[in-house]
Order: sequence, then C-alpha cells, then structure tokens
Amino acid sequence: MSAADAVTAVLLLAGSGFSAVGALGMLRFPDLLTRLHAATKPQTIGLLLVLAGVAPQTGSVTAATPLLLVAAFQLITAPVTAQTIGGAAYRAGVIDPATLALDETGRAS
Repeated sequence: MSAADAVTAVLLLAGSGFSAVGALGMLRFPDLLTRLHAATKPQTIGLLLVLAGVAPQTGSVTAATPLLLVAAFQLITAPVTAQTIGGAAYRAGVIDPATLALDETGRAS
C-alpha cells in the first residue's frame, strides 16, 4: 500500500465517521437547533475529509480542482442554510426563547 492509499483510507474513514455521528445526532437530538448543529458541523467536516481523501487518488491538480469547488460551495452554503432555517424557525415561534443561552434578537421576554 502506498502512502497516498494510506492517507486516503484514513481520511475516508474519518470523514465517514464524522458523517455517521452527524446522522446519529439528527436522530437523537431533541429540538430543531441541536439538529441543525448536527446537520451542519459534522456533515461539513465529514464531506471535507472525504474530499481530502479522494484528492490524492485523482493524480493531478487539474482533476482535483472540482473537489476544491465542492468544498468551497459546502463551506459557504451549509452555515448560511442553517442560519436561515434557524432564523425562520425562531420568527415562526417554533423555538422556545427560554431554551436559548443567549438571545441577541432583542425580542426575548
């Protein structure tokens, strides 16, 4: 086994582990905000690790460029989506403000 194969194996296993933990959090966490956390952070890290694991197997920088684009798109869209969903849920009254440690909206009672 070459060094690139070993790096790929470790990164793919780590990425799939992070994604599995995120999926487990989606099933186990009780409310929307904690599920959003599980859906964004571990899933994003998991995907980045999988992409980093695939990159050494592509053979050239040109072939790995689409992987960089996917990583950049994931890093931009996941936090924005979670923020948008969380804000919409807060405004719709789905989230109980009493459960928040800090409410910076100025609407806390």
